[in-house]
Amino acid sequence: MRLNQFIAVVRMRSTVMALVLAAGLLEASEGAEALTGAIPDPVPALPAGWSLDALPGARPGVVLAVLKRPALAPPVRYRVVVVPGSGCTDWLPVAARYFAGLLHAELLVLHKPGVKVGAGLAADCSVAFVQNDTLSTWRDNARAALQAHNTRSQPLHSPDSMLPVLLVGISEGAELLPYLAADVPALAGVVMVSAPGLDPREAGELQAQRLGQWPAWQALERAQASDASDDTLFEGRTLGYWRDFWHWRLAQPLRKAPWPLLRVWGDADGQVPVIAYQRFAQQSHTRSAPFCDLRLPGADHGLQIEQLGQRDGLQWLWARLEVWARNSAAGFCEQVLP
Repeated sequence: MRLNQFIAVVRMRSTVMALVLAAGLLEASEGAEALTGAIPDPVPALPAGWSLDALPGARPGVVLAVLKRPALAPPVRYRVVVVPGSGCTDWLPVAARYFAGLLHAELLVLHKPGVKVGAGLAADCSVAFVQNDTLSTWRDNARAALQAHNTRSQPLHSPDSMLPVLLVGISEGAELLPYLAADVPALAGVVMVSAPGLDPREAGELQAQRLGQWPAWQALERAQASDASDDTLFEGRTLGYWRDFWHWRLAQPLRKAPWPLLRVWGDADGQVPVIAYQRFAQQSHTRSAPFCDLRLPGADHGLQIEQLGQRDGLQWLWARLEVWARNSAAGFCEQVLP
């Protein structure tokens, strides 16, 4: 396995992979030529009930596209804010199918700046997207977008009518969750999908050992520690991206967080080793807030299960959230766990 192939495996905790495995699509991604203009003209055709909006990012001129969907069935019981993972594919081609099981939830699905919504599934991220894609940039822009969304929504939601909200991070998107939670009013719980909860560097080291690619991992370590500029490309990512990855803190903020945390993962995940999931589970015993862990036997990174015929673990997860929503005051983990 070449270095670039290894890194792709290590870092493929992505929106693309989750969408592909859940929706049965070919892996691909597409980005915009700039970080502005999140709403294309003309607006692409949207699935029934869905709408496309734009929210401001952290810097002037930066715009994030967001997909919105009302509840599919009355009554509306809760809201879900979705933080996608790495990659630059937009959710438009698969959103309706991917979130079909969230029947009584209003949805807000963020996109990274530079994602060209409506472009379909293509081959590569744009140069502009790659140059601006880091965890800290994604965090700052997502926070700004959520704050703007909250400001716009305040006249529509009185304190007495506030529905409980779940903040969902998919794959790499889970690495932003502790940094975004404070910007989600009425937060009832946080959900990590196919993300171990360890610091990215620690999870990557475990995957390198699993694949027998320790020399490749050491090459990445040397590259991010070098004096080269942040915009230098190394195996398809900038060194700025890898430096963020290397120093990002996730495990401790998750352990200290005051909200219930649900983690859902498959033990046939080819992108994250089981030992990474197990290690965070051991560390999470120190959490004062509830931690509920759902391990799906035979499920892959997209929570798909091929044993005994194809089964969709993702839709099973949404069904568990629907169970909680029917009696949300009774406790998050108590209702979600089967």
